[in-house]
Amino acid sequence: MTDTAITVHQTARLTGFPTPDHFAFVESPVPTPAPGTALVENLYWSVDPYHREMMDGDFELNAPLEGRTLGRVVASRHPGLPEGEIVFHRQGWRTHAVVTPEETRRLPHHEGVPLSAYLSILGGTGLTAYVGLTRIARLREGDDVFVSAAAGGVGTATARFARLLGAGRLIGSAGSPEKVRHLTRQVGYDEAFDYHDGPVTDLLMKAAPTGIDVFVDNVGGDHLGAAIGALRERGRVVRIGTVSQYNTPDAPPVVFNHADVVEKSLRIEGFLVSHYRDVQEELYEFAVPHLLSGALAPDETVVEGFEEIVEAFLLMLRGGNTGKILVRARA
Repeated sequence: MTDTAITVHQTARLTGFPTPDHFAFVESPVPTPAPGTALVENLYWSVDPYHREMMDGDFELNAPLEGRTLGRVVASRHPGLPEGEIVFHRQGWRTHAVVTPEETRRLPHHEGVPLSAYLSILGGTGLTAYVGLTRIARLREGDDVFVSAAAGGVGTATARFARLLGAGRLIGSAGSPEKVRHLTRQVGYDEAFDYHDGPVTDLLMKAAPTGIDVFVDNVGGDHLGAAIGALRERGRVVRIGTVSQYNTPDAPPVVFNHADVVEKSLRIEGFLVSHYRDVQEELYEFAVPHLLSGALAPDETVVEGFEEIVEAFLLMLRGGNTGKILVRARA
């Protein structure tokens, strides 16, 4: 194990799109665990859209960034964290972390499941999609589902879970022709469109001429307005994210016919996945058998090397990934 630990800090607040200049890689000696803690050498890191939102004020400047991480215990001073164990924690963008048992979750041992899946389809990304469909949308068999940012981590997981849960037609939007092809050929969407090709209202009407029952919204903006118009009676909107505003705080407000919400008895509900951690074991029970049978596949873009974590984050914000984007430590 190296003698040097590296953490990534945010160095300044920003307006608009972040750049590498807003981050710093800071070196220090590898920390020594105190009694009741353990030292974890990190193996996988998650970079997520919510990190951009937190950069506006939630992240402390000149301090290590928070985030979902998998690592191996390499030195332990607590019997509940044995050396060699793989654990999940949220200490984020750093090569090494000192953790307590309360700050970690030991991963289940599902033979044949790749480690990266615990940060993608079985991690916070998959849990967000699963909760959105089962707890918020209360998906019913045959429901037609529209998903914005459909080629991202939550978007791909939503489609794969919805198919297994008995959804009807799946419609997705994405930001390039290549992603549109990926959605229909690889992920399982019935229809997909590039939102650059015209007004989203028109594109959605063409893709779903008879309407939709559920909208899983990762974008907001004109996607949300279009979906409200397309929803059938008792349709549901699951609000997960507002990517359209993360780098454009002065984005115009969503425009839609407010009477639709009343006249069609629509329900619009957002949620934070952190409020549904009790559903994690249910997700394992649902998804792991499908992973092992091949009926479910994790959609991932994996970037090699912790030194690339900032570029991976910026790549994700530019829409350069398909599926969940992860950073993996070099062997």
